[in-house]
Amino acid sequence: MPVEDAVRQRRSVRDFARGALTLDEISQLLWAGQGITAPEQFRTAPSAGALNPLGLMLIAEDVENLEPGVYRYVPETHALDLVMAGHRLAQLASAALGQGCVAAGAAALVFFAVYEHTTRKYGQRGVRYVHMEVGHAAQNVHLEAVALGLGTVMVGAFDDARVAEVAELSEDEAPLAIIPVGRRLPAR
Repeated sequence: MPVEDAVRQRRSVRDFARGALTLDEISQLLWAGQGITAPEQFRTAPSAGALNPLGLMLIAEDVENLEPGVYRYVPETHALDLVMAGHRLAQLASAALGQGCVAAGAAALVFFAVYEHTTRKYGQRGVRYVHMEVGHAAQNVHLEAVALGLGTVMVGAFDDARVAEVAELSEDEAPLAIIPVGRRLPAR
């Protein structure tokens, strides 16, 4: 799909059809968000100083051949590490102030940042750079979802501490965005 078509078709989708996502679809979404594109470890989204402060967690609920649970995406090997098994989307939706779209998807991506990776070099200005970076990375995910025929929405309203707990983030990892993903409802 040409980029122009993906941009034109991108819409926030909060209602999803039932149906599991495939591992290939999840793989493409994760790669679009934080995948490595060059031997120098450059990523799919620009990063100030190539410091890569972002990380990506997958909260899998209904993904073919993948146990429900919390997974950490490892860009260097394009792999998932299971952090915690079990159904967690309902807890994530609760942490997102009860937004039903989070629980309605087959999975959700949680972007987080270790601000110090960037502020160590750029001082307080680095916080702004991290926020720019998550916007770039999230848009990549949204456009990839369109190309795959999937729906997504950006969720920024949530209780940080509760999202960090559900996503099994460490103390230095701050949640920045939740992106529920699922099958699109048939056009009316």
